[in-house]
Amino acid sequence: MNPNELSFDTSLTHHESYFELVWRRFRRSPISILGGLMVLMLACLSIFAEFFSPHDISKVDLNGAFIPPQRIHFIDKEGKFHLMPFVYNLEHTLDPKTFQVFWAENTKKAYSLKFFVNSWSYELFGFIPTNLHLIGVEEGGFFYMLGTDKMGRDLWGKACEAGRISLSMSLFGTIISIAVGSVLGVASGYYGGAIDNALQRFVEFVNAFPQLPLWMALAALVPKTADSFSVFVVMSCIFAMLSWTTLAREVRGKVLSLRETDFILAAKEMGASDARIIFRHLYPNTLSHVIVILTLTVPSVILAESFLSYLGIGIQEPLISWGLMMRNAQDIQTLGQHSWILAPVGFIILAVLGFNFLGDGLRDAADPYATR
Repeated sequence: MNPNELSFDTSLTHHESYFELVWRRFRRSPISILGGLMVLMLACLSIFAEFFSPHDISKVDLNGAFIPPQRIHFIDKEGKFHLMPFVYNLEHTLDPKTFQVFWAENTKKAYSLKFFVNSWSYELFGFIPTNLHLIGVEEGGFFYMLGTDKMGRDLWGKACEAGRISLSMSLFGTIISIAVGSVLGVASGYYGGAIDNALQRFVEFVNAFPQLPLWMALAALVPKTADSFSVFVVMSCIFAMLSWTTLAREVRGKVLSLRETDFILAAKEMGASDARIIFRHLYPNTLSHVIVILTLTVPSVILAESFLSYLGIGIQEPLISWGLMMRNAQDIQTLGQHSWILAPVGFIILAVLGFNFLGDGLRDAADPYATR
């Protein structure tokens, strides 16, 4: 054979790494990409809450209490189109019989919206002084995208700020839960015998308690005088304490099917330590199960925190969370007249859906060698 006729397909010599396979499979799922973008958007809104808020999120203005959301216009009352969006200020009237407040736009004067404006000052990341904001309004006007609460605070800015506690607490609590549940689950399945029996009886003991009443009882024990950081840590640990058992059971079942496989037996024969077998061989093979439980735990912790804060036994001022903002909706009369105070519900729904969509794609992508 003529050597010049020999050829090699160099593309076949490239072997994709595990992470390349995971990413290639993950990006094929549009719903997973959407979930990732939703989570990323909420994270950005939370981190840069002051930048995205046109009003000082800590300012209290009782004269501006319960202002409804304003409409953004491009066409004025005369039918003229404006290239830049604008808003009208809202004015209220009081019904002398029912004492109900009605808001209406004052169309005499339009106030243009501006982007990347210099307004009230804040500290980015807590130490970088700046006054740059994404959106602002022409002098003399105001713009409340989601309206205001009973203290006259901008609901949009407060909801963005509240995401810092709701998201970070859910992630912090979930990480603790994953660390405890996965390690105990792997150890239980690998060692078996008395260790497995003791750990599983403990899991059953923890599961015997109804979670919601126990959450409420533990949260009620947090001292009212505790500082904000202590409350954050304690609440995160409470959620982690009661959410690790499902993962431990899932991981144990997976390890039971893996510990007698050839590669585990070969590692034992070669003298690998138990720690190496657990963390080098068994734990990575349970990753898909860990991701499934993680994606179910994060939304559940967000909902649990919101519920407890709504009841007044979770996050307290000066901290702010989506659940704490929902406490304004406890009064039926207030809710009936000012329905926009339910706006934080939208952030909760986006977070729950986003994490579930993201987790669904990660679950499939974590096992790229499986058949579709």
